[in-house]
Amino acid sequence: MARTNKIVVPEARQALNQMKTEIANELGLSNYDNIDKGTLTSRQNGYVGGYITKRLVESAQRQMAGK
Repeated sequence: MARTNKIVVPEARQALNQMKTEIANELGLSNYDNIDKGTLTSRQNGYVGGYITKRLVESAQRQMAGK
């Protein structure tokens, strides 16, 4: 299956990967970078993506509000 998601700002890749790892650790998924994501449930993978989206939206809202 081909990946269709493209990072609009390639310079942000490292920060996004770090955020993904931090969120996974907070959710109890240690060593997230090195595990086979196929062994995780859809719910576990969804939580990581959902929390990333939530944090990015919160960050954008703060930035737009000037805080």
